[in-house]
Amino acid sequence: MAAEACVPEQAGVAVVPERLRVAELRPVWVALHRRLGAGGPLSRVRVTGLAEAEQAAVADLLGLDRYPGPAVTIDVARLEGALGGLDARTVAEAVVGPIDDRRGRQAGLRRERAALLDWFAAHPVVAAEPALLALSAPAVIGRAGRDLLGQALDVLAALPAAGRPLAAVAAGVTGDPHALDDGTRLASLVLKALSILYDVPPPEGAEARRALWERAGVACDALSTTVLVAGLRPAGDTALARVLRIWDGRPSVLTLAQLQDVPELALRERDVRVVENPTVLALAAQRFGASCPPMVCTSGWPNSAVVRLLRALPGARLHYHGDFDGAGLRIAAYTMAKTGARPWRMSAADYVRGLADCPPPGLPAGQVTDAPWDAELAPAMRARGIAVPEEVVAERLLESCDRRSSDRC
Repeated sequence: MAAEACVPEQAGVAVVPERLRVAELRPVWVALHRRLGAGGPLSRVRVTGLAEAEQAAVADLLGLDRYPGPAVTIDVARLEGALGGLDARTVAEAVVGPIDDRRGRQAGLRRERAALLDWFAAHPVVAAEPALLALSAPAVIGRAGRDLLGQALDVLAALPAAGRPLAAVAAGVTGDPHALDDGTRLASLVLKALSILYDVPPPEGAEARRALWERAGVACDALSTTVLVAGLRPAGDTALARVLRIWDGRPSVLTLAQLQDVPELALRERDVRVVENPTVLALAAQRFGASCPPMVCTSGWPNSAVVRLLRALPGARLHYHGDFDGAGLRIAAYTMAKTGARPWRMSAADYVRGLADCPPPGLPAGQVTDAPWDAELAPAMRARGIAVPEEVVAERLLESCDRRSSDRC
């Protein structure tokens, strides 16, 4: 059959003639439709499972001198030469339906995901606590859109919550007191982030979820949540300030309840050393006695009392030191992000010096995440794989705090 001289149109749309719409040619258009939907260049299309009548229709369309057999590879240029001025895509869409550009759609989704990952990694909360980068796994990012991730990071920025109820935290951050109710997508995402930060398994069951919220300061016990201090002699007439002056800098345990009624504690000395392990504070009390400089101990992960106290020291310069291991770096990043503390002898060079004080074979460093304050620290620790507990370098730390020493923080 001769090809049409021109392609008729209806309202600007090319009309596919009935000779191309016959059922016997449908396998050709289905195969072509499938290949076009996959995207990419297309010069040939493979058609299989052709019955005898379908082979005859293909032979007639392409001007073949014999039937092609049940399977045939069709040259797309030759096919379009037989379509009377139509292109193969137009016919395939007219007969089978609109073509979904799967490759283009997938490429668009990849670009969107990459942009989301870039935004997530650059977010101030994540930049300050790189352990949260583990939250950007494709499975998580795929389920959580930018708005949901942004809300989760806003919640993390508001924690620890100083004993506020979960509904109050949710209302303060999102405006919806039920946004963090058990089972919501936001609550699940925040709890997953907290489990990453604290390096604990994701909570399973209501009791485990409550425990993780309490660890983050949500509706915690204001009497049992405490912070260990030494050398604090604050000015002012509050009961807590007077008691600490009477105690004259000796080691003390302050409760969150005591701190909740005190907006600030003004210290005479501006430099406050913040350590991770109680042993370091105990050694400081032994070394300095009544002249112990201001020190605060986080006792591992800083709870609401620790963060509340460190935020209540106006004008203080906070200097933080902790363990050189995976958990220690995460605790350090968290403490600095929440309180504005600066690293104190927490550089890669300090880590390498500390290795000399560790008896062999040494403890494993564990999973080491990046340290925002020193780009060389995490690689140095990963390369050596050995932890340096804070207690091992305690004497070096205290020497730098000695008023008679010129080796200051």
